[in-house]
Amino acid sequence: MAPEIANAAVRQASSGLSKAGSLQSRAFVTFLAGDGDYVKGVVGLAKGLRKVDSVYPLVVAVLPDVPAEHRRILVEQGCIVREIEPVYPPENQTQFAMAYYVINYSKLRIWEFVEYSKMIYLDGDIQVFDNIDHLFDLENGYFYAVMDCFCEKTWSHTTQYKIGYCQQCPEKVQWPKHVGPKPSLYFNAGMFVFEPSLPIYHDLLHILKITPPTPFAEQDFLNMFFKDIYRPIPNVYNLVLAMLWRHPENVNLEEVKVVHYCAAGSKPWRYTGQEANMQREDIKMLVKKWTEIYEDETLDYTFDSAVQAVPEKQLTAVLTDAGGVHFIATPPTA
Repeated sequence: MAPEIANAAVRQASSGLSKAGSLQSRAFVTFLAGDGDYVKGVVGLAKGLRKVDSVYPLVVAVLPDVPAEHRRILVEQGCIVREIEPVYPPENQTQFAMAYYVINYSKLRIWEFVEYSKMIYLDGDIQVFDNIDHLFDLENGYFYAVMDCFCEKTWSHTTQYKIGYCQQCPEKVQWPKHVGPKPSLYFNAGMFVFEPSLPIYHDLLHILKITPPTPFAEQDFLNMFFKDIYRPIPNVYNLVLAMLWRHPENVNLEEVKVVHYCAAGSKPWRYTGQEANMQREDIKMLVKKWTEIYEDETLDYTFDSAVQAVPEKQLTAVLTDAGGVHFIATPPTA
């Protein structure tokens, strides 16, 4: 689907958002592994969703190695904590751009969360600065995400990088015919809208076992798996920070709703400003915005504040249809 058509779909969904009685079982979902400081990113995300008055809960899919203390922190911030088992590719498939990418295959478990009819996945290093609940009303049967950029050196193994082609600015360098068919549109898997499904879940795990290794692990795999039903949505829903210096003509910070702090040195909870591009004023501003949300104690979860954030007519539907009373963690599940 052309980006302009997808943009129209987003606008149409937004116009019909949250009619009384129309809420279904929906939730945001993120992923957490290990005992490191990424839990701060998830806390920041939970508080950010609260700040923009989202009516849907945040589910955190945690691996068994996430300590009890971190799980307690997440529950106290209103998250639904779901334990999942790790997913590993075949032993010989570990040739990734970053060694830690291998654990990200565990994100495939979220397709098993079929108690929800639709979910929006957000990486733990993402912050939501404007309400995006309307994305839940996008047409069913498709996989929605923001197109990625091929201009970073981590893409140097690709034909796109070698010829200077990027789908963010396809008019600058045309795809040469002698190379073959133009590649399918490629999305960043840090944010996407999807529908949990047990048949898809089982297909994902089965096909993973017979898929050759690729540098970007589960992101490449998801792009391969969903390429026929992928629909791009505007980059305001997942601003990868490198866009600020790679494609500034495509960025209007005043319109950005979701920021992805994935550039080296950009994690707000460990920001030093020492890495490349981290002294840019726009980067410092975005880090400051994240920090203000994280440190704002008025955004800490309380049942009273959750009730106040939801319109009265929708309160019953939210508590019953959107994952239950979401300050109580669900039992662990494999």
